Amino acid sequence: MKKTLLLALLAAPIFSYAASPAESVDKAVQAMGGSNLQQLKTITLKARTKHWEPHQSVQAGGEMRFSCDSTYTQSRDLSTGATRTDWERNYVYPATRTYKFSEVLAGGTGYVNGIDTTGRTKQSLESKPPQHTMSGLRVAATTRELTRNSPTLLVEMAKNPKRVQAVADQNVGGKSLPAVRYQGNNATYIVMFDPATGLPERIRTRDYEPLEGDSNYDLVLSDWRSVGGIKYPYKQVVQLNGRNVIETGVEDVNVNPSLGADVFAIPEAYRAGAPKMAADGKVPYQWVLRRPFIGTLLDSDAVLYDPKASSGLRLVDVAPGVSQVQGGTHNSLIVEMDNFLVVFDAPIGEMQSKWTIDAASRKYSGKPFKYVVLTHHHMDHSNGIRTYAAAGATVVVGQGNGDFFRKVLAAPDSLGADSPKKKINANVVEVAGSYIITDGKRDVGAYLIENPHAQGYLMGYVKDVKLGFVTDLWSPGRDPLPPRLNPGLAAVVNGVKRWNLEPERFAGGHGSTGSFPELLKVAAATN
Repeated sequence: MKKTLLLALLAAPIFSYAASPAESVDKAVQAMGGSNLQQLKTITLKARTKHWEPHQSVQAGGEMRFSCDSTYTQSRDLSTGATRTDWERNYVYPATRTYKFSEVLAGGTGYVNGIDTTGRTKQSLESKPPQHTMSGLRVAATTRELTRNSPTLLVEMAKNPKRVQAVADQNVGGKSLPAVRYQGNNATYIVMFDPATGLPERIRTRDYEPLEGDSNYDLVLSDWRSVGGIKYPYKQVVQLNGRNVIETGVEDVNVNPSLGADVFAIPEAYRAGAPKMAADGKVPYQWVLRRPFIGTLLDSDAVLYDPKASSGLRLVDVAPGVSQVQGGTHNSLIVEMDNFLVVFDAPIGEMQSKWTIDAASRKYSGKPFKYVVLTHHHMDHSNGIRTYAAAGATVVVGQGNGDFFRKVLAAPDSLGADSPKKKINANVVEVAGSYIITDGKRDVGAYLIENPHAQGYLMGYVKDVKLGFVTDLWSPGRDPLPPRLNPGLAAVVNGVKRWNLEPERFAGGHGSTGSFPELLKVAAATN
């Protein structure tokens, strides 16, 4: 009996968790360094990080797309919240390129020095050298993530016990973790603790992910090492619903270094009139945080377009009864039928889908959207699918994508600012070859084509006006045709040939419209 009791005591964890959330937080503070952590004012670090984008995969729901391998150095004044991060990002998708730039967040203003994206705003394009203020959305998203991985988050929580609430233990990977909820200044976090050490193991926010619905976005902390009297996690992994989308390995940490004010300096021309931080409930976090994974964020509070370069979205007639949504970064194509409408693609999110439906109702009065055809599953061209499906539209997708989108449309969506928030009984049609939508007068086709971009890709074609529609393979009116075919353009040419189509023009999910005979000239030169 005595031997059994002794073994039980030896096997007991270092900390036994009390019911009080405040006690759990205090134990974490002590485990991370106690008074040394409380006296932490500044910190610098060097790290290497990798990014994956789950919804730019080749196959819907398939292996995530590896997009970026980066190194960065970061300086933080934890007493004021000022942070400077100097990046070298080496992208492999959607194209190989390297961006070197600095991000500074200080006094509620965000500033970028250098080129950080292909989706550059007018302010950045006109600045020599390139620099721009962050949008209020980006400031909010960046602030939330800096708070999440701050070594003094637990100290902040200990100082604000009324904001800390008990929650049920969280089951993660079959492991039960004690947890508390913390209402921060700009976001709500669920902090989970390692029951053996008392250290924070996982810090969660609940985010809306347009293709996955209500989601867990977690920072997972491990490889804790002693440095400068505190413990710091040298491995930091960000997970979206359990899948690693960011993996960071910290290489060096310096505790309480002297940091001059110039480290966080923002030129007055960029500080004056800079956008204010957006309200938490209006921030599309997953869009703002993950578009930089592939280097394509348009850093704009309008999200859909740059207000300094565009008056906004508009419907442009590209053929009789055919309108293209232009003016933003991503387009749809609307085709008028006798008693209903067909739309190709549902880009960016529910916000743009709502705009498109409202604009179409004014132009094509009394005609509902009966079909929404997705060229492919990538998030930037399908994130707004729920709005069309909730309105009763049949969802048309390519071979292999049916089950993925049935799951998308069945996912709970209570957290999205613009999501329909209703049960969607969607009709999903999966196209294995061709699919013709007709009203007896006009035929609109969706044709499965081989391509290097995404499996289950559908090319659109409006027969009577000889107009095709493709996304990403060709961006007519935006990208000049090269002297020889690239793989995307070759897929368009081969798709037309495969299905014996006779297009005179193509409209694009980016850009505007372009001449197909001109593309054929490039094909002839290539051969």
